[in-house]
Amino acid sequence: MSGFALSAEQAAVFETIEGTRESIFVTGRAGTGKSTLLNHLAWNTDKQVVICAPTGVAALNVGGQTIHSLFRLPIGVIADHDIDQSADLRKLLNTIDTLVIDEVSMVNADLVDAIDRSLRQARQKPFDAFGGVQVVLFGDPYQLAPVPGDADERAYFADQYRSMWFFDAKVWEQTDLRIFELNTIHRQHEAEFKHMLNAVRHGQVTAEIAARLNETGARPAPTDGTITLATRNDTVNRINAAELARLPGRVLTAKAEITGEFGGRAFPADEALQLKVGARVMFLRNDASTDGGQRWVNGTVGTVTRIASTVFVEVDGEVHEVQPAIWEKFKYTYSPNTKQLRKDIVAEFQQFPLRLAWAVTIHKSQGKTYDRAIVDLGSGTFSAGQTYVALSRLTELDGLYLSRPLRPSDIRVDRDVERFMSRAATIPAIDA
Repeated sequence: MSGFALSAEQAAVFETIEGTRESIFVTGRAGTGKSTLLNHLAWNTDKQVVICAPTGVAALNVGGQTIHSLFRLPIGVIADHDIDQSADLRKLLNTIDTLVIDEVSMVNADLVDAIDRSLRQARQKPFDAFGGVQVVLFGDPYQLAPVPGDADERAYFADQYRSMWFFDAKVWEQTDLRIFELNTIHRQHEAEFKHMLNAVRHGQVTAEIAARLNETGARPAPTDGTITLATRNDTVNRINAAELARLPGRVLTAKAEITGEFGGRAFPADEALQLKVGARVMFLRNDASTDGGQRWVNGTVGTVTRIASTVFVEVDGEVHEVQPAIWEKFKYTYSPNTKQLRKDIVAEFQQFPLRLAWAVTIHKSQGKTYDRAIVDLGSGTFSAGQTYVALSRLTELDGLYLSRPLRPSDIRVDRDVERFMSRAATIPAIDA
């Protein structure tokens, strides 16, 4: 169940989703509670809701299905190709009241139009956007962008669309997308740091803000295992391997148990997790214990103290026994008996919910919260929003360490995102 009380602004968005048929985009800065709201919606809606996401890991994180798997769509540009639909798929798509797409900023415009066409076709409503289904989108285009394909795909988008972004899909010429931007930040509490992060998010970093960030970040990096957030996988792998090798003792490996058809290699944790006593680790999901106390959350960092059939991890001076966790892969089906959607488990991945955490990529730090981190931008960021994602993981300015000073080229904002987000409506400020 959703264990969090909604803030007033989250509740206002939930009521709009529940009480209308409007297409809605829920966005907001890092730490404003988009995931909390989505989780609440999944548990508390009275509608027939289907949740999907662009990648396997994102779908696992929200208990949904990938877009391509749900709609049985081919990978790559779909354009005006015929969309094949089985009778079962048509029945499934006909039961949906509300389609939720998480991490929608990674979804390209062509795929949004293919979803629209699939729903119109299955529901035999050729003139209704999304076949009359309410579409609710979650994500932050300032953080994650769609990944460009090969040269042919890029040429196709340049020819057919204003941009690759989901908000430039042609379906939006026929229906409105109402934007709700959550503004109450639950991660950071310092007004100065919030102001700086907002400047980084919008590409409005002044010389004074840059100087303050660089001055704070220039201190010698701590050597107590504080996590490094890096732009590149090879940097992360090198740091983690070197630190693990430095520890005494032999490496112990926990192999994941995989049942059913998981597909691809987009696993939510390491298939072979290598650990030693003394290893710095990060938790990959919230504590699932039922005794009321939450001992850790997704992103908590600790140190391995003992390895037996379970793993013992010290967090803030307290040692916790960590059991393997199970990630379930879901598939939606239509039940002719109940005339309802069914959500079936089609695969399971069992592994300790831990990852080596001397370093992690900025991309994989998405959604995590850290008190302290070393931000390593290496030779430079390679996508808009990367610096913002890294800095906004931190709860306070004093927790920031930079491996090198920020450069103007590190602050990158996508102009198409600026154009679209200028339309965002502020949710009425009804917080007490």
